Amino acid sequence: AGRRIAFDVSTLDGDGGQKGSFVVEMKPEWSPLGVQRFEELTAASFWDGCRFFRVLPGFMAQFGIHGDPKVQGQWRGKSLKDDPVKETNARGTVSFATSGANTRTTQLFINYGDNKFLDRSGFSPIGRVISGMDVVDRLYGGYGEGQPKGKGPAQGKIQNMGNDYLEKDFPKLSYITSAKFQ
Repeated sequence: AGRRIAFDVSTLDGDGGQKGSFVVEMKPEWSPLGVQRFEELTAASFWDGCRFFRVLPGFMAQFGIHGDPKVQGQWRGKSLKDDPVKETNARGTVSFATSGANTRTTQLFINYGDNKFLDRSGFSPIGRVISGMDVVDRLYGGYGEGQPKGKGPAQGKIQNMGNDYLEKDFPKLSYITSAKFQ
């Protein structure tokens, strides 16, 4: 087993007073390059303040655009080579989001359902939620799909304006208050 990372989150169910935590266990044997990047981002406190900006109940919860555009910009050009898919995108697994082959940077998602169909598209899980999946299930999903397809946050605006944009226009988004190695 790999390292474990504990995530503290706020604004569960869209309510700022609702907090919880979950733990992700890394699986380097599944995705060595992905795990290395995730641990590098964790060590840099990258996740602190990150919103779950695309939460689609029954499908997945996406996060990993930093709230400070300057910090996000430092990672934008640091794409990772793909790891082969060795494990299926089952409920509770964590995978990097991509925009095509060899484009993984900082965005990830937690699978709510058994999303095996993602395997053939190259989404290689890097780990699994081993406790607190009930908390993950409470991440706010009321905004739906991102713009322009839906009413949720536009990723380009998050990249350019960060949490200022999200806090103003999408105040109910759940977010990470801290992520630390256990």
